[in-house]
Amino acid sequence: MSLRHLIRRTKKVRISNWLPVFACSLLLLGTAVWQTGCRKHQDAQPATDTSQQNSGSSVLAPRDEDSLKYYIHRLMLVTITEGADTVTKIPQYLWYKAVPTNIDPFSASYPKAEDLLNYIISFPQNPSDRYSFLDRTGQISSQIQNGQSGLGFSPGTPLSSGTTNGDMGFEVAPAQANNQIYWFVLYVYKNSSAGQQGVQRGWQLTAVNGATNFSTATLSDALYNSNSAQFTFKKPDGTSTTLTITATNYTLTPVLFDTVFYFGSKPVGYFVFNQFINVYDANGNPTETKNELDQIFTKFKSAGVKDVIVDERYNTGGSVTTVAYLDSLLAPASAAGQLMYSYVYNDRITAYLDQLSGFPQKVYFGNSTGGLQLDHVFFITSRNTVSASELTFNNLKPYMSVLTVGDTTYGKPVGFFQWSISDYDSLGRIQHLADLYDVNFQTLNASGQGSYFEGIPPNSLQPDYINLNWGDLRDANLQAIQNYILSGSFRQSASLFRSATASALYPRVSLFGTGMQLPSESYRFKGMVLFQSGRNSWRVK
Repeated sequence: MSLRHLIRRTKKVRISNWLPVFACSLLLLGTAVWQTGCRKHQDAQPATDTSQQNSGSSVLAPRDEDSLKYYIHRLMLVTITEGADTVTKIPQYLWYKAVPTNIDPFSASYPKAEDLLNYIISFPQNPSDRYSFLDRTGQISSQIQNGQSGLGFSPGTPLSSGTTNGDMGFEVAPAQANNQIYWFVLYVYKNSSAGQQGVQRGWQLTAVNGATNFSTATLSDALYNSNSAQFTFKKPDGTSTTLTITATNYTLTPVLFDTVFYFGSKPVGYFVFNQFINVYDANGNPTETKNELDQIFTKFKSAGVKDVIVDERYNTGGSVTTVAYLDSLLAPASAAGQLMYSYVYNDRITAYLDQLSGFPQKVYFGNSTGGLQLDHVFFITSRNTVSASELTFNNLKPYMSVLTVGDTTYGKPVGFFQWSISDYDSLGRIQHLADLYDVNFQTLNASGQGSYFEGIPPNSLQPDYINLNWGDLRDANLQAIQNYILSGSFRQSASLFRSATASALYPRVSLFGTGMQLPSESYRFKGMVLFQSGRNSWRVK
C-alpha cells in the first residue's frame, strides 16, 4: 500500500481521563476522543529510510519511518484535531511559532524521525528546547506510569523487541580525590537484583568483570548493555564483596530511604524520593509509590514532626499526578482548596481550551491536606533535580516555608503529553513505532512563578558526599539543615565541619564534578508528563 493511501485512511487519537504525570489524584479531568482524517501535503515526497532504530532492535520499513515523521510534524506543527469538516489548526508544540512553516517531513534531509525532530526543536532559542525527544522503546511510559523497570509491550509485539529484561537497579557516579577517580554507588532500587543482594549507596566500585582498571565505556556496557555482569565493591568498613548482578524486570519503589531524626528534641521527617512514579497505574490502581508515601506520612504524623526533608538530589522527574499527591501531603491546612499550579499552552490551544476538554487549565489542592502543619519543608537538590521535582517545591512556596539545600536544579518548568504512534504490520498486527515527548506546556505556581529555565539556586550551596549512605549525618546537606533547625542559620559550626571531613575520603562532588559524563545520562527520563489512563495513540491503517 502506498503512503498516500496509508495516511488518507481514518486515524484515531484518544485523549481520555487525563491524569497528569505530576498532577493531583484528587483532580477529575474530562474525556475526549478525537476522530482525525489526515492528508499528506501535495508537495511532500516520502523519503526512504532503512536505518535502524535507536534501540538497535529492528529495522523500520520505509513506510513506517515515513508515518512516524509525518505524525511528528503533524502533531507538533499542524494540528491535533481533524475531522471531515474541521479546518482548525491547533499545533501542540509550545514553541511552534519559532519553527518555519515550510518543513517537509518527507525530505531526504531527515533520514530518521529523530533527524526531523532535532531540526524542529533547533529553532526555539529563548529558551532553547533541550527537552523534547522520541522514545522508540516505550520503556518510559512503562516505568513512570506503571512503575515497572522493563518494557510495557507484550512479548513478540513487532518493533518492541529491545531490552525487555529491565535493568540491574543501581547507579554509580565518579568522584575525584587525591588526583584519582573513584566510582561510588549513588542509589539502589530495593526490588532489583542489586538491591536484593544488599548493595548500598556509598559502596565503592573497584572492579567490573574482574578488571580493576576499567573505562567509563566498559562500565556503561556492563551496566546497561549486559544481561549479567560481575561487580566488586569495597564497603565503608573496608571489606570487599564480588556480586553477579543481572538485569531483571521489577516493581520500582522510588522511596529509597526514610527515617525520623531528632535534632535536639525536635522530630524531623526525612525521606529520599528518587522518581515520580505515578501513584495510580494505567488501570487506576494504586501503585507501590502511593503505598510508600502513605506509610511514610503516617509515620511522620505519628512522630509529630514539624519539619520534613525531601531528598530529591537525583530525581529527574516523572508523573505530575504524584507531584500533586505529595504536595497535598506536605501542604498546610491553609492551602486546602487553593490553587496549586496552572498550565500555560501555546496560543492556539489556549484559544480553544473550552472546546478541548482533555487539556487541564488549573490544579487545586484537595479539600484537606496531610495535616502535618510543618514549620519548614526542606528539599535537597542538585543539577539532576529535574522538572517534576522542581515543580513540587515551586508549588508549595506560596503557602509555606520552603528551603532548598545542595546545588542549582536542572531548570525545566515545561512538560509533555505522551503521544504513542503506532501502525499495522503486513499481518495486521499493531506495532509500536515510538512515543513522542515534545514540549507542550509550561507550569506556574499560585504566585505566577515558573520560568526557572536556568535552574533554581539553593538557599544553601552544599557538596554531595557520594560515599556516604542515606541518612548519614556527616552528609553536608543534612548538616546544613540540622544547623538551620537548631539555630536558624545554614552555616555549619566548626565542630560539625570537623566531623564531616575527618575521614580519609569524603569527596566533594556533584554528579559531574569531575568533568566526566555519568554513564546513565542518556538513559534516564528528564521531565514531567501528563499521562492519561490509557495511551494516546495514532494508529495508521
